[in-house]
Amino acid sequence: MKALGRRELIEAYLSFFESKGHVRIPSAPLIPENDPTVLFTTAGMHPLVPFLLGQPHPLGKRLCNVQKCLRTDDIEKVGDEFHHTFFEMLGNWSLGDYFKKEAIEWSFEFLTKVLEIPVEKLAVSCFAGNKDIERDEESAKIWQQLGIDKERIAFLGMKENWWGPVGKTGPCGPDTEMFVYVGKGKPHGNPGENPEDWCEIWNDVFMQYYKDENGNYTELEQKNVDTGMGVERVVAILNGFQDNYMTEIFQPIIKKLEELSKKKYGESEQDTRAMRIIADHLRAAVFVLSEGIAPGNKEQGYVLRRLIRRAIRFAHMLGIKENFTTSIAEIIIEQYEQDYGELSKNRNFIMEELSKEENRFRNVLEKGLRLFEKTIKQLKEEGKTEIDGKTAFLLYQSYGFPVEMTEELAKEQGMQVNMHEFEQEYKRHQELSRTATAGKFKSGLADMSEQAKKLHTATHLLHAALRKVLGEHVQQKGSNITAERLRFDFKLVNEKIQEGLPVRREEMTLEEAKKRGALAFFEHKYGDKVSVYFIGEPGKEFSIEVCAGPHVSNTRELGKFKIVKEESVAAGVRRIKAVLE
Repeated sequence: MKALGRRELIEAYLSFFESKGHVRIPSAPLIPENDPTVLFTTAGMHPLVPFLLGQPHPLGKRLCNVQKCLRTDDIEKVGDEFHHTFFEMLGNWSLGDYFKKEAIEWSFEFLTKVLEIPVEKLAVSCFAGNKDIERDEESAKIWQQLGIDKERIAFLGMKENWWGPVGKTGPCGPDTEMFVYVGKGKPHGNPGENPEDWCEIWNDVFMQYYKDENGNYTELEQKNVDTGMGVERVVAILNGFQDNYMTEIFQPIIKKLEELSKKKYGESEQDTRAMRIIADHLRAAVFVLSEGIAPGNKEQGYVLRRLIRRAIRFAHMLGIKENFTTSIAEIIIEQYEQDYGELSKNRNFIMEELSKEENRFRNVLEKGLRLFEKTIKQLKEEGKTEIDGKTAFLLYQSYGFPVEMTEELAKEQGMQVNMHEFEQEYKRHQELSRTATAGKFKSGLADMSEQAKKLHTATHLLHAALRKVLGEHVQQKGSNITAERLRFDFKLVNEKIQEGLPVRREEMTLEEAKKRGALAFFEHKYGDKVSVYFIGEPGKEFSIEVCAGPHVSNTRELGKFKIVKEESVAAGVRRIKAVLE
């Protein structure tokens, strides 16, 4: 196996797929611009949904990139050797071009020829089929023809070898996963027989089907390939580590934590787990902060606050009592700023927000922990195993403990929190429950519904109206569109009534788009060619904006636009909530 570092692996992967006719596209932001099905970008395919559903991509049908991703559903598992909240995902896509044969052949070629992994150390899994979808014999046959032994092929169910859809409806299909042997002795079995000996390294998803609202599957007209390879895990495997935190990616942070805590990584299970959690959570926090999100009590801000405070609590357990988060952030920025310019661009914001949040939490952390310990002692004396919701709410409100932290502390003591009572105590802020951290929207861009298209077009009209009425200093800070309502973050507020204007899309370079007056506020995420939406007659456009869609063809389709709420969300940033009637 070739012992590659992070940047070497990324370059090897992207260069390989360029040689197969793919075009590199930049990483999309962690905060999804137009997809409310999740709070964060969790996979490379999320920003590509319109193109996976048939809209032509400005850069063609073969794409590849490294995408920054953040997932919070496994946050409690972070602390072992390989779970992460933030990670980088290598991916290559076919938008209605090649399919299973080429995807599998190129995966095999990259693994065996570029990464030099011996064939005998590889195994794969394929979809076993069910009452709706047949067994994926086609993928298994291709693997066998390439030299993967039949005994190394496992057929597994939907949980392991099926992808999607992202929302209730959308593209989905079987996948085939690749594994490397990490067990002792000679490689034997497969991921179905002895999964603990096989580590997943790559996943090829074949989007063959569309799942509708009734749960029916139909063949997609445009069949796509979507692949995913986690950088952190692959770097560990290539360098002979079973622990991702032993790689060059995390070791600079770990060394700093050893210096601050006067403890050694690997000596104590408890301390090692704490160091992994701190390293992971602060890396994730720095990347979220780099996109202008501040710690708060809702949505992305709440997840960010939870990550930072969880890192501080585990640092407290390590004996790190002084402020330390900014010293770790310096290491992370230095490590990644060459690839993600937003880190150095927003360095001051990152440092200020980390420092403020750490001061805020450290001021009450010990008091909160004392209250918790006192409560636990009393409950144990009374023979109880549950912390009431009022106490959990007090820890949240007065001491800044995210309720998940109280749950975690309780679990360590063999207790649980009465979440029903907690939610009763905080009815007006139910977004603070688990659903907030996992992503709570049930529809949106992923299902490409007609209502989502209407709301998306209305966003452009609103943006243009605000700039015409209030001035060109008004800028979009992000948007969140669902079938129920449209929300828009910007600097000040007003409304514009639509006039039945034609909507058209053109492809051009970003430079050409700017020359034609197009707005483009997310420049770091655009490729060489972009989609530009024009609203209005040629030469008399009301709105020209760079966007990935989707949109209606005429604003007459929107009906009546109504603003239902306007509020402040941050310094200099106000939010409009609006609906179409």
